[in-house]
Amino acid sequence: MSEEIIKHQLSNGLILQLKEIHTAPIISNWIWYRVGSRNETPGKTGLSHWVEHMQFKGTPNFPQNILDKTISRVGGNWNAFTYMDWTTYFETLPAHAFEIGLELEADRMVNSLYQPEEVELERTVVISEREGSENNPLFRLSEAVQLAAFNEHPYRYEVGGLKEDLLQITRDDLYAHYRSYYQPGNALLSIAGDFNAEEMIKKVEYFFDKIPSSKVRKPELNPEVPQSAEKLVDIDGPGKTTFIQIAYRSPRAADDSFFSLTVLDSLLTGPSGLNMFGSGGTTNKTSRLYMALVENEISVSVQGSLQATIDPYLYNIHLTVHPHKTAQEVLQATDDQIHRLQDELVTEEEITRAVKQARALFAYGSENITNQAFWLGYADTFASYDWFTHYVDHLAEVTPQEVMQIAKTYLSSKNRVVGIYHPNSQGKGLW
Repeated sequence: MSEEIIKHQLSNGLILQLKEIHTAPIISNWIWYRVGSRNETPGKTGLSHWVEHMQFKGTPNFPQNILDKTISRVGGNWNAFTYMDWTTYFETLPAHAFEIGLELEADRMVNSLYQPEEVELERTVVISEREGSENNPLFRLSEAVQLAAFNEHPYRYEVGGLKEDLLQITRDDLYAHYRSYYQPGNALLSIAGDFNAEEMIKKVEYFFDKIPSSKVRKPELNPEVPQSAEKLVDIDGPGKTTFIQIAYRSPRAADDSFFSLTVLDSLLTGPSGLNMFGSGGTTNKTSRLYMALVENEISVSVQGSLQATIDPYLYNIHLTVHPHKTAQEVLQATDDQIHRLQDELVTEEEITRAVKQARALFAYGSENITNQAFWLGYADTFASYDWFTHYVDHLAEVTPQEVMQIAKTYLSSKNRVVGIYHPNSQGKGLW
């Protein structure tokens, strides 16, 4: 598959990245806005996610009741996602019908209605989503750990927002957020598929070039103060299972150390998938924590999570405590393996296997046209497309010494939050 990328910028600041892929008559286009929960302030959490919902409520040209029909009648699919650093909308369509996606996205960049009655209907939806998540012990644990892991940075809040904020946010708040961030100068359009690049540029200019841009005023973010001591989060709730989440402060994706931590993650817990659209996976049964904890019936499951972000975020280790073990036993067994990584040189064989598994998961997440269009824009939200094209090369360069050093640097007890969910307990007495 060709890696040639065509880059173009419109007069209004919209960045366009194109990749011709002629393996199937399909075109996938993604519009990326550089706004997410990272751009929200206390009292207004959940704005970006709620705005994403409102973008499906229609415009004068594309009323709400015909949006789905417009896409489905040509055999296409579409969706949207809000994250900490970005919000994105995509359409994957037959090549002959690709203009529908461009016309739709150009229209709702400026003409979304935000009718008061629709705002109130969607308030019920986003609050219901929030309340549904609260019934999940893993969500409750994750939110508590995330809040404890940051003192000031907006990464401390869940993307969906706090319930008290969702109750108070107004239609004007939503519309102001939309008008501030949804403009060409704050957007990137990534398109992959069966087209001619020169012709596609002309089409994009036709739909988008006349949309004006103004300066985007984003909140000033101060760097998070380094953590100086381990933090403990102890919560309780309904259920029969004890869960543990260990969250270590991690580097931003653009740092070289991110690649070393990626290999460490693959070795310790099994590789984390960076692409939510991957069509496959790899086993984590050869990871150190799986063999030490799951095979020895100390933990029922173990999973790692490393995410690519603009600012330093978290490397999470999730553990399900075995019914016949205590949380303290699981933590001790986990720490024993982490200390091994810090004190004993990893073998070349282990590094090779960890890199191979990380590369395989990466390949699964970038194999089809929709995934290619995704990466074409996604990598640019936290680094650049070169980050994607050289990802495998960076992993191959990681040495055993670097894995050992990254374990010492990031997997220290003072750099982490330990959260434990106790089923039907008062959350006391563990420590």
